[in-house]
Amino acid sequence: MTKIWKEGGFVNDDPWVVETEGVKAGSNEKAILGLDAFLEQAAGGASGLGVLIAPADDVTRLAPHLDRIALVALAFPAFNDGRAFSHASLLRSRLGFEGEVRAVGDVLIDQIPLMLRCGIDSFAVTNATAIKRLSEGRLPGIANHYQPTAKPSTDAKSYSWRRVS
Repeated sequence: MTKIWKEGGFVNDDPWVVETEGVKAGSNEKAILGLDAFLEQAAGGASGLGVLIAPADDVTRLAPHLDRIALVALAFPAFNDGRAFSHASLLRSRLGFEGEVRAVGDVLIDQIPLMLRCGIDSFAVTNATAIKRLSEGRLPGIANHYQPTAKPSTDAKSYSWRRVS
């Protein structure tokens, strides 16, 4: 079972569905398309779309279409594949995307604070431990940050405020 989580808690009735050959969005749902299918739809003028970015995709291909995107889903196929962290950072910091960025796939509780710092703001969680900890409000914290981030730290003693680039 997949549950959608944001910093405010779990979301009920999320309309987004990652489309595959076997799964299509229904009448009350919104489709998240693969990059090539999305670019084809966007070239035709469609807007309010969702796009799935796989680890090997070039996220900069979205640049001319950012105004048409409602949601970018970043695929985390395995806990040790961190390319989607870079995609999130590029979307927020360099491309200036302000819409929803969602982590999908192998979303683990230990990675969520880092995903939030990179600009990911919603999570499709299937891991039972992560769902349990999030429902209990037990999100792990990170005491110090040395790198710039898409989401600045609220802690004045943190190092994330030193630079924005």
